[in-house]
Amino acid sequence: MAGLSFEKKRAPRTVGYPAAVPVRVYGPESASVDGVPVVAAPGEEIQQAVLNRLQSLAISVGAPIHATVHDDLAGCVVPLEVSADGSSRVTGEPVRLTAPRTPGTAAPAHTTPNPPQAPADRFGPPPVMDAPPVTAGPRDAGAGPGTGPGTASGAGAGAGAALGLGLPFDEPAPAQTPARGFDAVAEEVLGDGPLTETAEGAELLAEPLGRINEAVRAGRVDAAAELAERTLAEASAVFGPHHAEVLHVRELSAYIAYLGDDPVRACRLSLELAGLRRQARDGEAAYGNLQSAATAWRAVRDPEEGLRLGRELIGLWTELAAEPGPAADDPRPLEAARARMIRLTDRAAKAAQT
Repeated sequence: MAGLSFEKKRAPRTVGYPAAVPVRVYGPESASVDGVPVVAAPGEEIQQAVLNRLQSLAISVGAPIHATVHDDLAGCVVPLEVSADGSSRVTGEPVRLTAPRTPGTAAPAHTTPNPPQAPADRFGPPPVMDAPPVTAGPRDAGAGPGTGPGTASGAGAGAGAALGLGLPFDEPAPAQTPARGFDAVAEEVLGDGPLTETAEGAELLAEPLGRINEAVRAGRVDAAAELAERTLAEASAVFGPHHAEVLHVRELSAYIAYLGDDPVRACRLSLELAGLRRQARDGEAAYGNLQSAATAWRAVRDPEEGLRLGRELIGLWTELAAEPGPAADDPRPLEAARARMIRLTDRAAKAAQT
């Protein structure tokens, strides 16, 4: 994938959003983004609904969206940045409220610099308020070097864990870490670097890939998906299913499926790619595909489908983490995935009782 700067290649904002979009999380099923109500769909967690809304804003303006997230239940206010590819990161020091709210109680009147007891709410396991610092590691376009359950360090990581906005699993990587997963695909789509992996691929695929990227940048996701499917079929017929160019187009197809609100397809495509890359002993590329799969997996609403995909994701991730490479360097995303499986199991059990 091209290694161009994602931020520098973004188009300037054309929509007048405030410097920081106000986000309010009222409870496990309702929130608001910029004053517009956000309600979790059946089987969807409210944090994912909020992130989806912020991602839609980022796509519409062609730049990351900055938000100030006020979580009444977790009892903290967090500055957050969400990119068009769905990745998110904390951009400043979170502030703890005097006490986290529970449904039916009044909102706290003021803030205090002294952290209260770690909140235990539906947005995820409570953070460890005084844990020792944890060395940052590589991440996913969606899955970043956040902190797994019980490993948060400092107020920033703790607030992210309490909010449950995907932050323990997708805070962005340090500057020296190469873009991986959907981040790398987004850089390529928004950048002006080479569109193909090989010389023979450039002759056949440069023009259709350019049209696909143009459709994505214009927000014509359905058209981009159709072009990608057609291009994938043509490339497979010419080069074979395991050629570098074919895998490259499949990565693009997975990213477009994710943008098109088809996280199940995006996750399956990414898992298949990760398995092929691992078989080819390309641990770096396999790890990037796993991170893409994890990003899509977190957007899957059906708990039963989430459990099926999660088992496959965790199984492959565990195998890759047992080998030398980036997956072995940071176990925290895998721990966070296992924690989400516990939550999905609880949701599936509750759904079965209704």
